[in-house]
Amino acid sequence: MQPQPSSRRIRSRRAASLACVTALTLALSTSSGTAGLTPGSTTAGGSIADLARTTTLGPCLINGGREVQMTEGLSTPGGYSRSTGTVHALTLMVDFSDAPGKGSALDRYHEFFPQTRDWFRTASYGKLDYRPETPITHWLRMPKSFKEYGIERGAPFDPGYRQLVQDIVATTDPEVDFRDYDLLNILVTPNAGPSALDTVLSVTFAGNTDAPVADGVPLANASFIYSRQDDGSGSYAHTGYRVLPHENSHVFGLPDLYTQDGGGTVGHWDIMSEDWGGNNDLLGWHKWKLGWLDPSQVSCAAAKGSTEYKLTPLSRPGGRKLVFVPIDGRTGYALELRTRGGNDETVCHPGVLVYKVDANVDTGRGPIKVYDAHRNSGGCTRSPNVQAELSDAPFAPGETFKDPKHGITVAVSRADPGGEYSVRVSRK
Repeated sequence: MQPQPSSRRIRSRRAASLACVTALTLALSTSSGTAGLTPGSTTAGGSIADLARTTTLGPCLINGGREVQMTEGLSTPGGYSRSTGTVHALTLMVDFSDAPGKGSALDRYHEFFPQTRDWFRTASYGKLDYRPETPITHWLRMPKSFKEYGIERGAPFDPGYRQLVQDIVATTDPEVDFRDYDLLNILVTPNAGPSALDTVLSVTFAGNTDAPVADGVPLANASFIYSRQDDGSGSYAHTGYRVLPHENSHVFGLPDLYTQDGGGTVGHWDIMSEDWGGNNDLLGWHKWKLGWLDPSQVSCAAAKGSTEYKLTPLSRPGGRKLVFVPIDGRTGYALELRTRGGNDETVCHPGVLVYKVDANVDTGRGPIKVYDAHRNSGGCTRSPNVQAELSDAPFAPGETFKDPKHGITVAVSRADPGGEYSVRVSRK
């Protein structure tokens, strides 16, 4: 089967001890590599499920069918890159004869780092130590022109990307040992291809077991970043880097939440929905899926009756972060508290976000739907290029979400002086 972008699983591989690299890399990360996953071993998501089965969380471990390529289900299937602990990201900057890199390749590197590393540290509460490593600090000139590779939006892996990867391997030999890294970032010179405002070329191939092999390992987990998300107004000057954490999150097993209609089902509440405009975090469900929440921070509201839960802001380490209300073995409602702070620096209407997770819906087809507590309000944000309608979606104290068909009611009862919210979940 032809590998498809941003929707196939990644083959995990070991992270060997990292040899001495450039001074730039050592400035970012002074320790050597750590033991990583071998092909076929379980990921952080898998270990979550193993632990959860010994607790009351079992009924909330929804899963999709085999036909779903990249599922929202738990546990995350084996084969993705680790999303906890130390992860080494080989980062290379490439250019072409018909699109020569302008300025220093390190200028391109610094468009994304250390911002990407900091974003993952904040989102994971320090559980992901993401280490960008660039043993080659100059532009890598490819042997073919950009036009010759035939790369355009939606292009499959063959033949263009296969040839590009093969040429990258040949160009970096013998300076790079690919066994030392967990994932691959290719930062393409921004003048190759159209502007990101016209069409988005950035793409990730994950789980491509047919990828070229280098140093005995398949380069199955690669993100390619093009252009800049900048219209010249400066609106994206501080957040344009987030295309990289979006693409890398596919490597960790997260699907696209946007659909052909854009970000209208989730809005700006997750970087897998919209990665432009003002900064926002990942959903709590994704943090659990990636192993960034402990079982003690998640509650499973599966029993009949009425129970009150206290939620702490998703941006704040510690405390209960997620309440999941299962409907069946594949779907359920997630509840979390979103307030301004951390990566959620542009929240304009704090409150309890309610969304439905469907593990049987594939990437890019709307596996998550946020429910709008204030429909047709126009939202509260004026951040450019953001789905404004859902920006005030969270439920405030005194507001209630109901699913009469399944006998589920979620009432936000109060906000405490310390910033926590109390929610009552009732099931018939």
